[in-house]
Amino acid sequence: MEIHSTIDAMRAASRAARLGGLRVGLVPTMGALHEGHLALVRAAKQQCDAVIVSIFVNPLQFGPLEDLTKYPRTFERDCELLNKEEVDFVFAPSLEEMYPEKAVTYVTVEVMSERLCGRSRPGHFQGVTTVVSKLFHIVEPDLAFFGQKDAAQAAIIRRMVRDLDFPVEIIVCPIVREPDGLAMSSRNVYLNPQERQSARVLHRALQEIRSRFEQGERKSAGLIDAGKNVLAQEPGVRLDYLQIVDPDTLDPMKEINYTALIAVAAFVGTTRLIDNILLDPAT
Repeated sequence: MEIHSTIDAMRAASRAARLGGLRVGLVPTMGALHEGHLALVRAAKQQCDAVIVSIFVNPLQFGPLEDLTKYPRTFERDCELLNKEEVDFVFAPSLEEMYPEKAVTYVTVEVMSERLCGRSRPGHFQGVTTVVSKLFHIVEPDLAFFGQKDAAQAAIIRRMVRDLDFPVEIIVCPIVREPDGLAMSSRNVYLNPQERQSARVLHRALQEIRSRFEQGERKSAGLIDAGKNVLAQEPGVRLDYLQIVDPDTLDPMKEINYTALIAVAAFVGTTRLIDNILLDPAT
């Protein structure tokens, strides 16, 4: 496994792989890897000849009151995990390498970037699309792999790829969960034991919505109320949003008459967690 810290070295290695006829896959991460990330790596290994994992804690997607300084950084452990998965390249640039001094250029997907997490985290998705567009230019992958847990992010990146004609296919892989249903996240390490128990309510709320949907409820208002009632059972959990939206546009849906994304974000103590499910009336 090769580890590159400069753009020039990573670009040269990726180009050499492609010139050799290899299909290149990229898994963008901020490190602190868990089984969810490794599932993306394994999917990339199955579909590509050469796999590149980027590790970069991107400051542009953190707000001024968010957890950039305490975000877990476990680079050596991450590399050990990736080496066991037989990843070909790790791209781990410094802040100065990724963002030149006095850089003033950003990539923004208008309207969509203000939905869901974008509403409560202004500028977050602009940070995501800016860094992902840079990674796409540096690596020039054939495929890029993202997790369904970050469903809004995946939708916004798909739109960016379409609008800017990036020659990359976006692959979205299923959420990986703990045995009790909690979606795996690097931020789960912030939870104390009591908060860890309380955090399970996000998944229970989504499952209640699924149950009501399977019983025939199609009105978003009724489904959302059912989910909020479950969330209210945990006083230590503060809801940010619970919405039902189009999974491609993130537009709110009043009624589920085609595939819908049910997305939730909540604070458990001081830790903000997200989760979602897809519901399809045709299945």
